[in-house]
Amino acid sequence: MEEVIFKLVSQKVNIPLNQVKNTLLLLKDGATIPFISRYRKELTGGLDELAVAQIQKEYNYFSELEKRKQTVLKTIEGQGALTAELRQKVEETFDASQLEDIYLPFKPKKRTRASVAKEKGLEPLAKIMMGQFEWDIEKKAAGFVNENVQDADKALSGARDIIAEWISENSRARQLVRSLFYRGASIHSKVIAGKEADGQKYRDYFNWSEPLKNCPSHRFLAIRRAEKEGILKAGLSIDDEKAIEQLEQVFLRGNTSCRQHVQKALADAYKRLLFPSIETEFLQKQKEKSDQEAIRVFGENLRQLLLAPPLGQKRVLAIDPGFRTGCKIVCIDEQGNLLHNETIYPHPPQREVREAAKKITTLVNAYKIEAIAVGNGTAGRETEQFMKYLRFDRDITVFSVNEDGASVYSASKVGREEFPNYDVTVRGAVSIGRRLMDPLAELVKIEPKSIGVGQYQHDVDQKLLQQDLDRVVESCVNNVGVNLNTSSKHLLTYISGLGPQLAQNIVDHRKSIGGFSSRKQLMDVERMGAKSFEQAAGFLRIPGAENPLDNSAVHPESYPVVEKMASRLGCGLEELVGSTDLVKKLDLNEFISDKVGLPTLKDIVSELVKPGRDPREKIRILEFDENLKTIDDLREGMVVQGIVTNITRFGAFVDIGIKENGLVHVSEMTNKYIDDPGKVVKLNQHVKVKVLGIDLVRKRIQLSIKQAR
Repeated sequence: MEEVIFKLVSQKVNIPLNQVKNTLLLLKDGATIPFISRYRKELTGGLDELAVAQIQKEYNYFSELEKRKQTVLKTIEGQGALTAELRQKVEETFDASQLEDIYLPFKPKKRTRASVAKEKGLEPLAKIMMGQFEWDIEKKAAGFVNENVQDADKALSGARDIIAEWISENSRARQLVRSLFYRGASIHSKVIAGKEADGQKYRDYFNWSEPLKNCPSHRFLAIRRAEKEGILKAGLSIDDEKAIEQLEQVFLRGNTSCRQHVQKALADAYKRLLFPSIETEFLQKQKEKSDQEAIRVFGENLRQLLLAPPLGQKRVLAIDPGFRTGCKIVCIDEQGNLLHNETIYPHPPQREVREAAKKITTLVNAYKIEAIAVGNGTAGRETEQFMKYLRFDRDITVFSVNEDGASVYSASKVGREEFPNYDVTVRGAVSIGRRLMDPLAELVKIEPKSIGVGQYQHDVDQKLLQQDLDRVVESCVNNVGVNLNTSSKHLLTYISGLGPQLAQNIVDHRKSIGGFSSRKQLMDVERMGAKSFEQAAGFLRIPGAENPLDNSAVHPESYPVVEKMASRLGCGLEELVGSTDLVKKLDLNEFISDKVGLPTLKDIVSELVKPGRDPREKIRILEFDENLKTIDDLREGMVVQGIVTNITRFGAFVDIGIKENGLVHVSEMTNKYIDDPGKVVKLNQHVKVKVLGIDLVRKRIQLSIKQAR
């Protein structure tokens, strides 16, 4: 069966069987997705992380389907109804919906109208009626009258209930109705009477209808949320007349008195059983599809946020702004350690501007501050302007830092562990400062869905969301690599092959030996086995290590190859690492072996030229229009600078320097048609936008990128 699943996965993902099989065998052997895509290119044919993850996903689907088949077979066999033909039908089915259609007649169910009729002994009458050969079915029905069946009409009614259930459980009937849903289902929604005022944000859907296949993820999830909130009533529709007509062609025959009864039972089956069942199935499929799309968008946004440009190891003064409660200030060193904290009150109601300015100047000098980070929440813009008016004895850049999720970190177990003696405001300010220094290292401490770059993240399947976002975080951490001697246990947790316990053990061992000087020392860490070392070592960096390769992405298993390269060139490793001229002299074909192929060799020489290179871009600062303070300062036609803060399927939200972010609809991004805003803009991208519309009541701003050019 395993080989069959391998073939099915290969067909589904459209990747050659040998690549799929090798990938799955690596996964089964405990290899992680980052490790496979980075260090096993010869086996996978160079598949990237997305392809490996898709292979894993499809394999899991077919494996779960196989388990479901065994449950179905066992249940049917327990009823004494499993024939050789039925077994073959189940075993040869690889579609979940078709499997459930086969199982439906045998599935244990609650009491139904049909089961009640069967208990009254009306199944034989239903079989006669379904055959449609009996000319006088009413007379035949009289023979079924007893203490439980009052008269012939009751007998006929019960028989129709049985027939209705047979039709609704017939796989051909279900597939027929299902095909009509595939081709022409529409989704519709209406506002519930009396809920118009409460549901203003959903007013676009008060009387809405469109083909289901055209309904995008964000619209479907919005309608679902409005349903949960009791604002809308939504459902699906198809051509009912066509559906019943096609069903009649399958189930009606002859011209006896039975035909009219079967026709009546069929109409009942469609309206009461078949349509609601297939409608539920399609709504569930659309929900799964919408979830996947929303999760994909969230995952891509999260990736861009995690890989945002870092300031690097600098001394930072960070501010968590506020009005009435003041601005919490912290000073942190190059490693992110807290040096000092206090509060200033430069804004109303206290307005202690002079005192606040003096404190800031004193702290900048005392702690040799190199940059200032200001949270972009309440009072953020006002605090940023205040800081920019201050004069220092050297150039100090003021950065606005996205503080989404900082409050979550402040109140979390992680935050309490790091700063047990400080309140949430101090922890929040430290988090803001660390985000500027290294967004990735700080954001891994926060539950991914708490970072505000998603779309309906609380409405999607939470298990799938967590799995996908964890995979994104893992991918980003391993893509960048981490400093083995300075990384927190939270960052180390996401390194390939580690996890929480090994990460903690590394931190404990690091403390006991005063820091790692070699990757080999990882093998001395408690519970670090050969497999964990293999998976993790290439993603861990040791600046100033005894072996220069320990500060690169070259895996220890490839060190002999690099040593051979150095020997061929007649130089030492120290000379080779970082030397473009020496690397150019290498003929990679000389180093190909049964274990090391050209893909790995190309990765090695690329790393030798720029060892440990951070793939993230350099940090940039955006100057907002100083004349814009609130939404009231905006005018239609204005062209202003902004920064992309969130990307959805319908457009991108842009911070233009005021409290409210504006929306650039997907149609206003470029003159060409695009179906994915992510193809045009990226998170944190600096853009020029034109103001198209301002809704002061709903605090909404419409922007355009294409009209600002």
